[in-house]
Amino acid sequence: MSRQLQIILIVVLSAVLAALFSLHALHRRVVRTEPAQAVEEQERRAVIAPPVSTTTDVQSTAELFWVSATQPDRLAPVNVQLPLSSDPAERAKQLLNELISNPPTPAQRTLPQAATVLDFYVLGDGTAIADFSEEISSEMPSGILSEWLAVTSIAQTLAANVPSITRLKILVHGQEAQTLAGHIDLSNYFDVRAAAPPALPINSPK
Repeated sequence: MSRQLQIILIVVLSAVLAALFSLHALHRRVVRTEPAQAVEEQERRAVIAPPVSTTTDVQSTAELFWVSATQPDRLAPVNVQLPLSSDPAERAKQLLNELISNPPTPAQRTLPQAATVLDFYVLGDGTAIADFSEEISSEMPSGILSEWLAVTSIAQTLAANVPSITRLKILVHGQEAQTLAGHIDLSNYFDVRAAAPPALPINSPK
Protein backbone atom coordinates (compact mmCIF):
# COMPACT_ATOMS: atom_id res chain seq x y z
CA MET A 1 0.00 0.00 0.00
CA SER A 2 1.43 3.36 -0.98
CA ARG A 3 2.13 6.00 1.62
CA GLN A 4 -0.37 8.37 -0.05
CA LEU A 5 -3.14 5.78 0.22
CA GLN A 6 -2.28 5.17 3.86
CA ILE A 7 -2.58 8.89 4.59
CA ILE A 8 -5.96 9.05 2.81
CA LEU A 9 -7.27 6.06 4.82
CA ILE A 10 -6.08 7.62 8.09
CA VAL A 11 -7.81 10.92 7.24
CA VAL A 12 -11.06 9.15 6.29
CA LEU A 13 -10.99 7.00 9.43
CA SER A 14 -10.35 10.05 11.59
CA ALA A 15 -13.28 11.87 9.99
CA VAL A 16 -15.59 8.89 10.58
CA LEU A 17 -14.53 8.60 14.23
CA ALA A 18 -15.01 12.33 14.74
CA ALA A 19 -18.49 12.16 13.20
CA LEU A 20 -19.47 9.21 15.40
CA PHE A 21 -18.21 11.01 18.49
CA SER A 22 -20.16 14.16 17.58
CA LEU A 23 -23.32 12.14 16.93
CA HIS A 24 -23.01 10.38 20.27
CA ALA A 25 -22.49 13.69 22.07
CA LEU A 26 -25.51 15.20 20.30
CA HIS A 27 -27.66 12.21 21.28
CA ARG A 28 -26.66 12.59 24.91
CA ARG A 29 -27.58 16.29 24.82
CA VAL A 30 -30.99 15.52 23.30
CA VAL A 31 -31.67 12.81 25.91
CA ARG A 32 -30.76 15.26 28.68
CA THR A 33 -32.80 18.07 27.13
CA GLU A 34 -36.12 16.18 26.80
CA PRO A 35 -36.62 15.57 30.57
CA ALA A 36 -35.47 19.13 31.27
CA GLN A 37 -38.07 20.50 28.86
CA ALA A 38 -40.77 18.36 30.49
CA VAL A 39 -39.80 19.68 33.94
CA GLU A 40 -39.78 23.27 32.64
CA GLU A 41 -43.27 22.79 31.18
CA GLN A 42 -44.54 21.41 34.49
CA GLU A 43 -43.02 24.33 36.39
CA ARG A 44 -44.52 26.82 33.91
CA ARG A 45 -47.95 25.26 34.30
CA ALA A 46 -47.64 25.31 38.10
CA VAL A 47 -47.17 29.09 37.94
CA ILE A 48 -49.64 29.95 35.17
CA ALA A 49 -52.29 27.34 36.00
CA PRO A 50 -51.85 26.09 39.58
CA PRO A 51 -53.88 23.00 40.53
CA VAL A 52 -57.50 23.78 41.41
CA SER A 53 -58.30 22.69 44.94
CA THR A 54 -61.49 23.32 46.92
CA THR A 55 -62.80 22.38 50.35
CA THR A 56 -65.40 20.07 48.77
CA ASP A 57 -62.90 17.97 46.78
CA VAL A 58 -63.54 14.22 46.92
CA GLN A 59 -61.40 11.56 45.28
CA SER A 60 -63.55 10.38 42.37
CA THR A 61 -63.45 8.33 39.21
CA ALA A 62 -63.68 10.66 36.22
CA GLU A 63 -64.21 9.74 32.59
CA LEU A 64 -61.97 11.81 30.31
CA PHE A 65 -61.93 11.68 26.53
CA TRP A 66 -58.62 11.52 24.69
CA VAL A 67 -57.69 10.24 21.23
CA SER A 68 -58.23 6.50 20.96
CA ALA A 69 -55.06 4.42 21.26
CA THR A 70 -56.15 2.32 18.27
CA GLN A 71 -58.15 4.77 16.12
CA PRO A 72 -56.44 8.16 15.76
CA ASP A 73 -59.57 9.75 14.28
CA ARG A 74 -61.74 8.79 17.28
CA LEU A 75 -61.99 9.66 20.95
CA ALA A 76 -62.11 7.05 23.69
CA PRO A 77 -63.00 7.42 27.38
CA VAL A 78 -60.32 6.80 30.00
CA ASN A 79 -61.15 6.46 33.70
CA VAL A 80 -58.85 8.40 36.01
CA GLN A 81 -58.86 9.08 39.74
CA LEU A 82 -59.06 12.79 40.57
CA PRO A 83 -59.96 15.01 43.51
CA LEU A 84 -63.10 16.72 42.20
CA SER A 85 -65.09 19.61 43.60
CA SER A 86 -68.87 19.58 44.09
CA ASP A 87 -68.99 23.05 42.54
CA PRO A 88 -69.67 22.62 38.79
CA ALA A 89 -67.33 25.40 37.62
CA GLU A 90 -64.42 24.32 39.82
CA ARG A 91 -65.03 20.68 38.91
CA ALA A 92 -64.94 21.58 35.20
CA LYS A 93 -61.62 23.41 35.62
CA GLN A 94 -60.12 20.41 37.41
CA LEU A 95 -61.25 18.11 34.60
CA LEU A 96 -59.98 20.34 31.81
CA ASN A 97 -56.64 20.83 33.53
CA GLU A 98 -56.27 17.06 33.67
CA LEU A 99 -57.35 16.76 30.03
CA ILE A 100 -54.55 19.14 29.05
CA SER A 101 -51.85 17.93 31.40
CA ASN A 102 -52.02 14.16 31.54
CA PRO A 103 -53.02 12.35 28.35
CA PRO A 104 -52.19 8.61 28.51
CA THR A 105 -49.59 9.07 25.75
CA PRO A 106 -48.41 12.08 23.71
CA ALA A 107 -50.17 10.66 20.64
CA GLN A 108 -53.51 10.72 22.50
CA ARG A 109 -53.32 14.41 23.35
CA THR A 110 -56.31 16.50 22.19
CA LEU A 111 -55.38 19.95 23.53
CA PRO A 112 -52.06 21.80 23.19
CA GLN A 113 -49.75 21.20 26.13
CA ALA A 114 -49.15 24.93 26.53
CA ALA A 115 -52.86 25.78 26.75
CA THR A 116 -54.34 26.75 30.11
CA VAL A 117 -57.85 27.25 31.45
CA LEU A 118 -58.01 30.93 32.37
CA ASP A 119 -61.53 30.78 33.78
CA PHE A 120 -64.73 28.81 33.73
CA TYR A 121 -68.29 29.89 34.46
CA VAL A 122 -71.57 28.01 34.68
CA LEU A 123 -74.74 30.06 34.26
CA GLY A 124 -78.10 29.24 35.82
CA ASP A 125 -79.50 27.77 32.60
CA GLY A 126 -76.67 25.23 32.32
CA THR A 127 -74.61 27.25 29.86
CA ALA A 128 -70.88 26.91 30.50
CA ILE A 129 -68.28 29.44 29.36
CA ALA A 130 -64.71 28.15 29.11
CA ASP A 131 -61.98 30.74 28.68
CA PHE A 132 -58.69 29.30 27.41
CA SER A 133 -55.31 30.94 26.88
CA GLU A 134 -54.42 31.83 23.30
CA GLU A 135 -52.25 28.69 22.99
CA ILE A 136 -55.39 26.62 22.47
CA SER A 137 -55.57 28.31 19.09
CA SER A 138 -51.98 29.24 18.24
CA GLU A 139 -50.52 25.84 19.24
CA MET A 140 -53.32 23.72 17.77
CA PRO A 141 -52.11 21.28 15.09
CA SER A 142 -53.38 22.26 11.66
CA GLY A 143 -56.47 20.55 10.30
CA ILE A 144 -60.19 20.02 10.79
CA LEU A 145 -59.70 16.67 12.55
CA SER A 146 -57.35 18.07 15.22
CA GLU A 147 -59.75 20.90 15.98
CA TRP A 148 -62.78 18.60 16.00
CA LEU A 149 -61.06 16.19 18.39
CA ALA A 150 -60.07 19.08 20.67
CA VAL A 151 -63.53 20.59 21.02
CA THR A 152 -65.29 17.23 21.18
CA SER A 153 -62.94 15.99 23.91
CA ILE A 154 -63.84 19.05 25.98
CA ALA A 155 -67.58 18.64 25.40
CA GLN A 156 -67.68 14.91 26.09
CA THR A 157 -65.49 15.18 29.20
CA LEU A 158 -67.83 17.83 30.63
CA ALA A 159 -70.93 15.83 29.66
CA ALA A 160 -69.62 12.71 31.41
CA ASN A 161 -68.64 14.43 34.65
CA VAL A 162 -70.62 17.66 35.10
CA PRO A 163 -74.27 16.78 34.35
CA SER A 164 -75.56 20.27 35.14
CA ILE A 165 -73.79 21.66 32.07
CA THR A 166 -75.98 21.54 28.96
CA ARG A 167 -74.10 23.68 26.44
CA LEU A 168 -70.65 25.20 26.06
CA LYS A 169 -69.19 28.45 24.79
CA ILE A 170 -65.43 28.62 24.19
CA LEU A 171 -63.53 31.90 24.50
CA VAL A 172 -59.88 32.53 23.64
CA HIS A 173 -58.13 34.84 26.09
CA GLY A 174 -61.42 36.37 27.17
CA GLN A 175 -62.58 37.13 23.65
CA GLU A 176 -64.98 35.52 21.24
CA ALA A 177 -63.17 33.91 18.31
CA GLN A 178 -64.57 33.06 14.90
CA THR A 179 -62.73 29.74 14.69
CA LEU A 180 -60.47 27.61 16.83
CA ALA A 181 -57.57 27.51 14.37
CA GLY A 182 -59.21 28.15 11.03
CA HIS A 183 -61.90 25.47 10.84
CA ILE A 184 -64.13 24.80 13.85
CA ASP A 185 -66.65 27.62 14.33
CA LEU A 186 -66.51 29.03 17.87
CA SER A 187 -69.24 31.62 17.37
CA ASN A 188 -71.95 29.12 18.37
CA TYR A 189 -72.65 27.09 21.49
CA PHE A 190 -71.83 23.38 21.60
CA ASP A 191 -74.33 20.87 22.94
CA VAL A 192 -72.51 18.79 25.57
CA ARG A 193 -75.44 16.45 26.23
CA ALA A 194 -75.16 14.47 22.99
CA ALA A 195 -74.38 10.81 23.64
CA ALA A 196 -72.36 10.63 20.42
CA PRO A 197 -69.68 13.14 19.39
CA PRO A 198 -71.55 16.30 18.39
CA ALA A 199 -71.63 17.43 14.80
CA LEU A 200 -69.65 20.60 15.20
CA PRO A 201 -70.17 23.61 12.92
CA ILE A 202 -67.20 24.06 10.63
CA ASN A 203 -66.03 27.13 8.81
CA SER A 204 -64.62 26.37 5.37
CA PRO A 205 -61.18 27.95 4.81
CA LYS A 206 -61.42 30.92 2.53
